[in-house]
Amino acid sequence: MAERESPGDASRRTRLANERTYLAWWRTGLAALAVAFGVGKIVPGLSTGAQWPYEALGAAYAAFGIGCFAYGYWRDREVDAAIARGEFVRPNPLALLALALFGIAMAVLSLIVIVVT
Repeated sequence: MAERESPGDASRRTRLANERTYLAWWRTGLAALAVAFGVGKIVPGLSTGAQWPYEALGAAYAAFGIGCFAYGYWRDREVDAAIARGEFVRPNPLALLALALFGIAMAVLSLIVIVVT
């Protein structure tokens, strides 16, 4: 005979999924900071050309990482409160759009820096 799930099991799984998502935002932020350090500090030391494009791009990646930490924390709190109320809350479409556009801008700038320098 199969065991029946208690009502708390679904809530527990949902909270753990929310925690994994929060940690994914942290991993993304840490990866962006690692790229920021590499692009902004290591690459200019190896380059013979102008350093400012790499430093500016590194600063942009660092800002993106900070944005991932901040949005991840805000989203975790928002989802946790919704779970406690037994509700679902969608991600903020403007925040996701802002992060997507910022990521696209960094990708385009990276391509430009790579091609031009």
